[in-house]
Amino acid sequence: MLRIKETGLIYDWNEAGEGSPPRRDIRFDDETLRDGLQSPSVRDPRIEEKIELLHLMESLAIDTADIGLPGAGPRAVEDVTRLAQEIVGSRLRIRPNCAARTVVTDIQPIVDISQKVGIPVEACTFIGSSPIRQYAEDWTLDEMLKCSEEAVTFAVRHGLPVMFVTEDTTRANPGVLKKLYAAAIDWGARAICASDTVGHATPDGARNLIRFLKKEVVGPSRETVRLDWHGHNDRGLAVANTIAALEAGADQVHGCALALGERVGNTPMDQLLVNLQLMGYVDRDLSRLNDYCQAASRACAVSIPPNYPVMGRDAFRTATGVHAAAVIKAIRKGDVELANMVYSGVPSHWFGQEQIIEIGYMSGRSNIVYWLEKHGIPADAALVERIFQAAKQSTRLLTDQEISALVGRAIPVVK
Repeated sequence: MLRIKETGLIYDWNEAGEGSPPRRDIRFDDETLRDGLQSPSVRDPRIEEKIELLHLMESLAIDTADIGLPGAGPRAVEDVTRLAQEIVGSRLRIRPNCAARTVVTDIQPIVDISQKVGIPVEACTFIGSSPIRQYAEDWTLDEMLKCSEEAVTFAVRHGLPVMFVTEDTTRANPGVLKKLYAAAIDWGARAICASDTVGHATPDGARNLIRFLKKEVVGPSRETVRLDWHGHNDRGLAVANTIAALEAGADQVHGCALALGERVGNTPMDQLLVNLQLMGYVDRDLSRLNDYCQAASRACAVSIPPNYPVMGRDAFRTATGVHAAAVIKAIRKGDVELANMVYSGVPSHWFGQEQIIEIGYMSGRSNIVYWLEKHGIPADAALVERIFQAAKQSTRLLTDQEISALVGRAIPVVK
């Protein structure tokens, strides 16, 4: 955790009272290259961009990646095959999985790719489970069990590890879930996944569901069964729900870069990693997290909002006089962590970012002095006053070009 907490400069109410359950191993499944690409606003990345993202997932020590749904057609098969080959050829630790409906025609391409490439590819077979979905589809439970059995047994018979996924789990009846999951484990699935498909859950709902599955399904099975949580962000609760699921006993959790996915998206993998690192649940090098988010933004042709947590342009950027003055004083003490924490709840240097001081209508003279010094420009009183007066008359932050004109020469680029 943060060194600065040991100095007594921060009293952490997050850790007051009863505290959190004991820390344990947590695994992550990255859905960016499959569920993330179901966002209505993204483009399907070129294979080179998908490979770049796969390597960035590896750099973040993400355990598994959903590399596609090959049952969707020849292009999907081609990309999934290439990504699986990249895992083998580059000796990546990350393990591949593929989504599939509970139909044999979706699973056969996964079998073919696994055999061609020579590594196991987990088949993530999914079927709707809630009463509203059953009603809309005119499904009976017997029909759901029949097609699930055909799919799971086919995958197991062909040597694939299987994750059995129920869609809309957070609105499904307990009895139906017990029957579906217990049967899937009997057929050979060694991972089950609870899905908040429409973002219905609250943290209490996530906890209740995971505890129920641990007690009523995983425990009685007497098998070693991994329990996954897959969340969506329709109510803005995806990160909180995922943390609640982990605290209730989930073994592996899913997410997408930048919260990409259907409607408003899946659990944002980047925000999840940031929070779990700050909470002490994980301890890993996340210095390339910004690279991962920027790569996803480029590959999928989606912009990162300026106020997006940690990775947004404004996350560590200030022009407010009081805030900037405190940060500047901390920087002058020569303590990076102090500077990153005095007016921020997130240490920017952990995640490949840095504090940025700018000049605007709410700035003080200390902003201007610091900015000039950082750009190698002597901060004489007359120049500082000239920029200060211009800033006070502006309705926004001053651009480098505007400051350059006030200085009277080109501004050096600061890297």
